[in-house]
Order: sequence, then structure tokens, then C-alpha cells
Amino acid sequence: MEPFKNLISPEVVGFIAIHLGRHVASFDEEVFKFPLLERLPSLELKQRTQLIADAVHAVLPRELTHRNEVLAAMLHPDPLSQANKPSDMDGICGWGLWPLTMVVGQHGIDDFDGSLLLLKEMTKRGTAEFDVRPFLDADQARALEIITPWARNENIHVRRLASEGTRPRLPWGMQLKQLVKDPKPTLPILTTMRDDPEEYVRRSVANHLNDIAKDHPDLVAQIANKWMNNAQMPRQKLIHHACRTLIKQGHMDALRAFGVNPPKIEEPAIDIGTPKVNLGGAMAFTVELKSDSQTSQKIVIDYIIHFQKANGTLSPKVFKWKQLNLQPSEEIILERRHVIRPITTRKYYSGEHALSLRINGTEFGRKVFDLEC
Repeated sequence: MEPFKNLISPEVVGFIAIHLGRHVASFDEEVFKFPLLERLPSLELKQRTQLIADAVHAVLPRELTHRNEVLAAMLHPDPLSQANKPSDMDGICGWGLWPLTMVVGQHGIDDFDGSLLLLKEMTKRGTAEFDVRPFLDADQARALEIITPWARNENIHVRRLASEGTRPRLPWGMQLKQLVKDPKPTLPILTTMRDDPEEYVRRSVANHLNDIAKDHPDLVAQIANKWMNNAQMPRQKLIHHACRTLIKQGHMDALRAFGVNPPKIEEPAIDIGTPKVNLGGAMAFTVELKSDSQTSQKIVIDYIIHFQKANGTLSPKVFKWKQLNLQPSEEIILERRHVIRPITTRKYYSGEHALSLRINGTEFGRKVFDLEC
């Protein structure tokens, strides 16, 4: 797979130069391109984007209204089908748009309304999700007054921007500290788009809610239970994706939204068949589960491995396992093998580790085993 950084390529530089030349007086295309093309190969994705943005900023008119007019004129004329296509002789779109949105986000704040409306036009040809955020940080109420109606826009990318651009913890984007503290101002946007006809938009709503869940889990659980009422399958899928962090954490109120209630079971019997495991081998275990209910119940079973850290304490990692319907007084035996192999995101340490279960959000049992690294 080609590195992401190559999406900000010499071809992107070339097309930006062509379109600057059409709209900026006394622009020298070769003088603009030469230092960029010389430095580009040594830089990573965001560094490349910033380098080009700085060069564009340096040659644009100083007066913001004129500057925004030039940037708007550089855009691809097709606002409907160019977002996932490369820039061309007709205009800038796709990944080539990012340096231009970065210029607006970093230097357009003094033309607050005009710059946000330009970002709205830009996002139709790609996305401006990173660059509406400085406006939200500077004046959240004013920015949301402009952005909130975008949730009903006819353009799919504008609607998505209303959700994606206002996410409190957008990956790669600046954190919106006010919305991390209090996410309620964006809830009208999310509610408007919860039944959007496009999954691309609904998935952004789900990711936005998952961001909120990291700081306000009870609020997202309440929303999930409310939204599940009379929900069709697309909205149910959205809610499940929105609650993925809460589900993994075993948040009881979030689980209730999906018909998962506190389990009525006897204490599960856990047996580890491999009390000593070599790194690269498998830890095998069985679980005996017996219903203590007179009615059928939905059971969601995860298992937790408590890995030893360098200081000897244990750090839990949740692994999804299975869902089943447990019948009245039913008893079942489940088996599992978990391979513990070297991975780049975890350092293993020899010594005592532990296994426990999480069933419908409730943790049961803890059995130890030794890992030899």
C-alpha cells in the first residue's frame, strides 16, 4: 500500500501552482514550485500539507475578502462528484484541497463568516473537517450558528462536515476543549442527522457520539436508549457503532439499549487448561455457565486478560467473545484459545497474568496463569 504522504504529491503542487497562476497577479509558477518539490520527499503527510499551505499563504492577497475570492476561484467547478478525485486542470479537489483549507483555518479568522462559508464550499470537493475547528475554538456559539444548518444541506459532504468538524476529539484535528467539557451544543446537529439517508453521514454521527462517550458515558447511554425507540436498522447500526467504547467497557445503561440486562446466572466456573504459556503460544480455557433465570436472557460474553506491566501491576485488555440466548436453567460449557503473540503495540513481561470474564457488563472470576517471554 502506498504511503499516505504520497497523496500530497508533486502533482498536487503542480495543479495548485497552475490555478494560483490563473488568479494571482505576477505569480511565478517555477519560483513557487521549486522549493516545495525540493523539500517534499523528506516530509511526512501533515508536514507536506503545512509546507504547501505556507507557500500558498505567502503569495495570496493580504486582504481577506480578495484572498477568499482567489481560493474559491481555484476550486473544481463540480461540487457534487469531485471529493474523492484528484485535482486537475479544471480545479483543486480531493487531497489537493487540504493545503487550501489549512490556509483558511490558520489565517482566515478575521473574516469569520466569510471564511466558514468558504470552507463549506471547499468541503464539497473534499473535506474541511480539520479547518473549521479554529473557528469553533475562537467563538463556538458564533461558529455553531453558522454550521448547525449545514446538517440539512443537500450536499452529503456539507452534512458530514457539520458532524465531523464539530467532533470533540477528532483524530489528527485540534481538540475542542469546550465541547469536550460540554458536548450538548452539538446534539441538535447529531439528532437532525441520525436518520440521514447516507451511511457516510450516519457513521460520522456515530463517531461523534463515541467521542462524547469518552468523557460523558452516561449522556451517550441515555441518548442510545432514547434513539433506539422505534429505530429502523440503519439507526440501530449507528447507535451500536456510537456505543462501541461503552459496550467494551461494559456500561450497563448502554447495554440496556440493545436488550442486554444484568445477567441472572450462577458464578461461572473458569478453568485454565494452560497454567504456563510461552510467548507465541495459546492460553486455553473453558467456562461453565448456568442460568439462574426462569426466562430466556440475552448474554454477551467478553473475556479480559490482565497483562503484567514493567512495574508488576496488571493492565486489563478486553476481548470480544460471543453473544447467545441462555434458556431458563440452561447450563453450557464454552471453550476458547487465545494466542499471545508479539505485537508492536504491547511489550510483554514474564510472570503472573490473569483472566476474568465480563458478562452483560458484570465482571466475574479471576484465574491466574504464567507467561514466559
